[in-house]
This record gives sequence, structure tokens and C-alpha cells, in this order.
Amino acid sequence: METQKFNYDNNIVRAFLYATIAFGLVGFLLGLTAALMLFYPELPEFLFGTDDSTIKSLASGNIQGLINTQGALGFGRIRMLHTSAVIFAFVCNSFFCGAYYSMQRLLKTRMYSDTLSWLHFWTWQIMIVSVVITFLMGINTSKEYAEHEWPIDILITISWVIFGINMFGTIAKRRVRHLYVAIWFYLGTWIAVAMLHIFNNLEVPLSFTSWKSYSIYAGAKDALVQWWYGHNAVAFVLTTPVLGLMYYFLPKAADRPVFSYKLSIIHFWSLIFVYLWAGPHHLQYTALPAWAQAVGTGFSIMLIAPSWGGMLNGLLTLRGAWDKVRENPILKFFVVAVTCYGMATFEGPLLATKSLNKIGHYTDWVIGHVHIGALGWNGFMAFGIVYYLIPVMWRTPLWSKKLANLHFWLGTLGIIFYAVPMYISGFTQGLMWKQFNPDGTLVWKNWLDTVTAIIPYYKMRFLGGLFYISGAILMVVNVIKTIKAGSFQKNVPAEAPALANTGSARKEGEGLHLWIERTPRIMAILAFITVAIGGLVEIIPTLTLKQSVPTITAVKPYSPLELEGRDLYIREGCNACHSQMIRPFRDEIVRFEGKNGQYSKAGEFVYDRPFLWGSKRTGPDLHREGGRNPDSWHFKHMYNPRITSAGSIMPRFPWLITNKLDKKQMVDKMKLMKNYFDVPYTKAEIDSANQWADNQAKGIVKRIYSEAADVKQQVEKDRIAKGGSFVPLEDREIVAMIAYLQRLGTDIKTTQIQTASADN
Repeated sequence: METQKFNYDNNIVRAFLYATIAFGLVGFLLGLTAALMLFYPELPEFLFGTDDSTIKSLASGNIQGLINTQGALGFGRIRMLHTSAVIFAFVCNSFFCGAYYSMQRLLKTRMYSDTLSWLHFWTWQIMIVSVVITFLMGINTSKEYAEHEWPIDILITISWVIFGINMFGTIAKRRVRHLYVAIWFYLGTWIAVAMLHIFNNLEVPLSFTSWKSYSIYAGAKDALVQWWYGHNAVAFVLTTPVLGLMYYFLPKAADRPVFSYKLSIIHFWSLIFVYLWAGPHHLQYTALPAWAQAVGTGFSIMLIAPSWGGMLNGLLTLRGAWDKVRENPILKFFVVAVTCYGMATFEGPLLATKSLNKIGHYTDWVIGHVHIGALGWNGFMAFGIVYYLIPVMWRTPLWSKKLANLHFWLGTLGIIFYAVPMYISGFTQGLMWKQFNPDGTLVWKNWLDTVTAIIPYYKMRFLGGLFYISGAILMVVNVIKTIKAGSFQKNVPAEAPALANTGSARKEGEGLHLWIERTPRIMAILAFITVAIGGLVEIIPTLTLKQSVPTITAVKPYSPLELEGRDLYIREGCNACHSQMIRPFRDEIVRFEGKNGQYSKAGEFVYDRPFLWGSKRTGPDLHREGGRNPDSWHFKHMYNPRITSAGSIMPRFPWLITNKLDKKQMVDKMKLMKNYFDVPYTKAEIDSANQWADNQAKGIVKRIYSEAADVKQQVEKDRIAKGGSFVPLEDREIVAMIAYLQRLGTDIKTTQIQTASADN
């Protein structure tokens, strides 16, 4: 048989390797910054300026510097930038790095197209830079793990399609008949992410010259689609591609075959089938239909089996090689990574049960759980791959194994110091929120009491982050020293016999899965069907049946000013700390709405695009915020939360006080809502939108002045000082924000709720 000579392309692997390291450090630094701001919310004031004499500042000592930042370092924006940097920049680049390296060697061929490889690399990096710029500017959709606005969503799609074409083209010209298990996971990942990304990010742009868009789904339906996406972004961005890397790099580093081929088959097909059903477990006790919550819980429990099957397949691959783990830092990283995968995939199903979910949801327990996966599973797998590839690609031993081992121990300490305090913090929060006195009153009625109790754990978490990023910095030193000592080879010579054409029909006596493995087209079709079933069964009934969200006649669309305020709320990332979902628990109804209050109903959210139910409560729930505090309280709270709530860890928003509200697109937003989403605005309401907004703003300002003479005096001083450049308070952003906050939950105020017929 003719032997063909070819070259592996290491150049593209090197590019993704550098991007992994660089963006990893960026993601860790952003996470560390967010962690610091949870016990030192004055950080932006320290950096840019403040009018608070109790805070030292690097700036000139006035608040204008902070105002000039326009919230770029606000917690909400930093938090979403951190998650996006870790997921799309660090983990995805590490996947691409490992996939481009392993695919070529597993398929015995160069990538299908060098041009497509580099198009993929640069479109992905441009996307990441675009995310950084837009998020810092407050341009986002607020949808967790999918905060990117529509032009970036399109760029992600283009880049992903380029990667897919290159991958499938490479598989088509392979010189190995059967696809190895790592390739199965790469195929499943590509198919699932394409489906998830497209369906979750269906949105209508305000215009093709505007960044602003609105989700085609609303309220409970948007929540279901978003967490179908969100949970499976964890599944098919943070799990399946990394499992593919595990199946290649762990056996290579250990110089052992995978423990069980049969277990690999069971692991792959059961995992990609079950995962797609589990998304609703993020919405337990919410306004989502109960049947969807139950299905999510059931399949979440089932997830333990395939997940632990994969974990055991990885760990048992090291049978007979545990002596190597003591000596080899690469294997140390892989062992802890796979162990963290097992821990996270056991804990996740437990949190999906209603008994634990009612305590753990919205607390730091979930944050600890997520970071066991992110820091342990994703981070340590990426570090192990970096340490594996650098000596191989630069053809020299690692500069310092001791430094790599130190990195391992610092990283492990970092995970422990991060996760354990978050578990304690989460348990503390969940129990304090629910504790009652014998007379039926809440023990911890003041929300701030439940916040100040966990600040010591936030400080410990920050220490864990310092350990973790310190280890990553040591890795960078080690990598640079190794590269300088070695010699990089862009094109690696290889040879393999050509693959004979045997046809795609199944041969007599050929095992079913062996046949599937050598027919990538059939494997891809079966994988698509497998991942699509769960979404079809859960989402289609909810989206198509009007009865799934009964209409509440009292619920009306937002006014134009409230709509603008909601967009400001999203811009600032307020949903990172506040939920808008009162669950049917005694403690939540009493705490957030009073003794005769109402928990949240699905029909209340029919005009919410996107939904804002949240996933974490650092601050209190806001779904019944309307009317709880006077307008002047909200004004002062936004200017400096410590004025109204001593000890608050909420950041300041002084630019909302000074910025003029941009109303140029206000009418267009109402027209879009009416024309595309059938929001029942009348023509008269749209034509008088500006007058409607002006009248509502004047009413808010009148109440602020009557409630707070000091605010009126300050605005008058400002008017005299600025003269012709003065912006009346009625025209500022803060008024729109107050309008939105004061509207929340006010449509239903009694225990009697009239529900219209679904046929009306």
C-alpha cells in the first residue's frame, strides 16, 4: 500500500496556545477584580475619584473621574466580562488548541485548509476583543453566557461554521478509517453548540445601525430557552469538548490506552442525549410550567451515570501508571481536573433536586459549584495541555518541573480556598433567608444582615483567586523559558498509508458502532438527532401552547420611560446581583412582598424581553420593588448606596445622575414591540410617547423634590453653575431607572388575580 507523506500544522496550534494563555490571565484577573469588589465596592472610587472623604483615592479627590468611566468598571459589567472571557476566550481557545493538535494526529492528515484555520483563529479573536469593548461600554443582552449583542452573535456563528467546515473537511480526507472517541466528542460539540447558539440568540435588532436588539422570546418562554442554552453551554462548551481533549491527552501523557472502549461508547451517547433535557433545573420553583421543572430534575439525576462513567474511564486509564503521577506535573493536573469533573457532575444533579434547590438556588453555593468545574476541570485540563504541548512543539524538556509542581499546588490551594468558603457562604445565606421567629416574623428581616455575615468568606475566596492566578503566572514564566530554550517546528513531517475506499455500507459481521465510527456522516446525523430530542420535547410545547402562560389582565406593557429604564438596568448589569423572581416560599413572600403578598406568576413577564429572573442574589429580589421605597430613596441609593443602606456592597452609579437620557430611539422601540411582538401599544400611545415620558418624568422629579429638599437644592446649584449646558433632572437617566424600578411588580397588588381565558 502506498505511503503518503504530509506535514502536521503546528503553527495554528501555537496561535491558539498563546491565545489560551493570554486570555486565561485576563479572565482570572477579571474574576479576581469581581471578587475584590464584593467586599471592597469602593474600588472604582479608589481608582478614579470620589466625593467620599472616608475613602482614599488615587485620583484628584472628586467624583467626576468616576462619572467619566460611565460604569466601565461596574461590577455588573466586570462579572459578565469575566464569565465570557473564561468561557469563550480561555476554555474555547484551549479546546481549539488541543483539537487542532489532536485531530491532525488522530486522523493522520493536515487540517483540511490552512486558510480556514487562520480565518477561524482571527474571527474568534476579533469576536473576543469585540466582546471586551462592547461589555465595557454596557452593550449587552443580559442573557447569561449569551450577553453578546446581535452583530457579535453573527460573528460567533461565522467563526463556528468555519471551524466546522475545516473539521468535517479534515475528517473527509483522513487516513484512519475509524474515528477515535475524542473526535466523537468534537463532532457532538460542534453540532450541539451550533443548535444552541442559533436558537437562543434569535433576536430582532432595533435597526441594522444599532447594537440594541430584543429577544424573540419573552418571560417564562425566554427563561426556558435561555437555560436550555445556559445549562448546555456548560455541557457542550465546558464539558464535551474538554472530555474529547481528556480522551486524547490523558492517555498520551500516561502512555496508557483508554481504560474501556465500551464505556467510551456509553459515555458519549448517553451524555449528549441526557444533557439536553436538564436545563429547567435552573428554574425550580419559578414561574416555569411544573412539568418542565420535573423533567429537568429527572434528567439531571440521570446525568450522574454518564458523567461518572466518563470520570472513571479517565481515572482508570491511569491504572498501573500512578507512579508516574508523582513525577509528572501534567498528570497531576489531569487527575485533579477529572476528579473535579466528577465532583461537579455529582453536585449539579443534587442541586437540581427540589429539596436542595430551595436552599441553594440564588446563593453562593452555586458559585462554588460552578468554579469547581471552571477552575478545576476546565482550568487544570487547559494547564495540563499547555505543559504537554510546549515541550513537544518546541522539542525541549520543560524548563522547570519544580515550577510546574508549584503551579499545581498553588492552583489546588486556590480551588480549595475558593470553593469551600463559597459553600459555607451559600449554606449561610440559604438558611438565614429562611429563618423565622416563633411569632412568624423573619429573624433576619434586614437583607444587609445576610450580606455582612458572609463578607469574611468573600475575602477567603479572593485569597483563593490570588493563589490560582499566581500559579498561572508561574506557568507563563515556565512557558517563556521553555520556548527560549527550544526550537519550534511549524510543519512536522509525517507519513501514513492512504485510506482505501471501502464504501459506507455496513459489512457483514461488522459491529454497529464500528460501522458508525467509520461513517462520519451517519455519526453526525445520529448525534444531531440525539442532542435535538430533549430540546424539541421541552421547548416546542412551551413556545407553541398559549395555555402555558395564562394572560393576567392587570399586566400592561411598560411605558416608554420604563422601557428606557429597563434598558439602562440591563446596560449596567444589575441582573448580576438582583433577581426578579419571588418563589412560592413563605420566607420570600414575607420578605419581598409582605404578609398578603404574591409570589411571581408567569403571566407577569409576558412583556419582558429578555427575562430578568437572575441566577444570584447578592442584593434582594426586585420583582415587587415598585412602591416599596420613595423615589428620592432610589435617587440617593443609586448615587451612593452607603447613604441609604449602611454596609451595602452595591457599587455606585453617579453617571446615571448626570447623564442626559437618550430618547432618540424611544419611539422606534415601541414600534418594534408592537410590530414584531404584538405588544398592545395603540397608535395614539406611540404618537404621544415623548409627551407620555415627559409627564411621567415630571411626576417622579416632583416627588423627589418634595421628599428630599437637599436633592432639590443641589440640582438648583448645578443649574446656576452650568447655565446653558444644564440638563433638567427630568431629562436624566436616573429618572428612567426610577420609573422602571417603581413599576416592578405593581400590576398585581391583591390576593385576587383575574386570569383571562387563553382563547381571548
